[in-house]
Amino acid sequence: MSNSLPMTIPAPLTPAQRTQITNLVRRAARAEILPRFRTLGQAEIDQKSGPMDVVTAADKEAEKMIVRGLLAMFPNAHIVGEESMTEARIAELADAEMGFAIDPVDGTWNFAHGLATFGVILVMTRFGVPIFGLIYDPVTDEVLIADETSTAQVIAPRRPARSVSVSKGGPIEDLSGFASLYNLPEDKRPAMAALMTRFQRLYMLRCAAHEFRMMALGHVDFVLSFNLSPWDHAAGALIVQRAGGHVACLDGSEYRAQMREGYLLCASDAATWGRVRDAMSFLLDGE
Repeated sequence: MSNSLPMTIPAPLTPAQRTQITNLVRRAARAEILPRFRTLGQAEIDQKSGPMDVVTAADKEAEKMIVRGLLAMFPNAHIVGEESMTEARIAELADAEMGFAIDPVDGTWNFAHGLATFGVILVMTRFGVPIFGLIYDPVTDEVLIADETSTAQVIAPRRPARSVSVSKGGPIEDLSGFASLYNLPEDKRPAMAALMTRFQRLYMLRCAAHEFRMMALGHVDFVLSFNLSPWDHAAGALIVQRAGGHVACLDGSEYRAQMREGYLLCASDAATWGRVRDAMSFLLDGE
């Protein structure tokens, strides 16, 4: 969804543009997502890779609406939507001066089964680097938002925007975090299952939007992500970083939105990141 017109490197979004994008996401949720919540018929739910990986009419129609709105604001943008992506388009984020990635309904399995743990994720990138991120909870009408120059904020109805910050971290036995055991390669699952008892708590929400939200608000100390995708992880990585967290791939390399392999670890600070990385170093064995 891009063309060949020349484009300058985008400056940080203006407050008006941030508001426009936020309002676009809200409108899409109100028009295409919330009316279908807990009202979906079987004909509106399709499997993708299997019964745990589904897509609904809400995903498809919300993505179309958000893409149309973004192209009206940024006609030259390179846009990747989860429901219309190709691997080539994801890879092209690395060369795009202005890119966007959208997850119209993150946590689709939860949404399709009537659970309120779902959200909308949008990220803007510059040559693969996240520079603006938004996570929206349609149920509470709450937005987490950040860009490369400002502190992460939460914006809730009838309340002033406020800055958010990550937890203080600490030793392994005091840490809580997110890591989805069942999405790991099968040969890594036994070691991860054994590791779970070393932490205070290890959770799985099946929703990156709410996992990163909990991290940025300081309710957990780390998020480990794999099966990387720009629509699931790039916005959350930026928001956590701008909330004071430490973000890097498990092998120590810098994260970029176009990455599809490896592990992304977000933690409260560099020391906590290092402790979690050391505990999970077995994930890198054989890579």
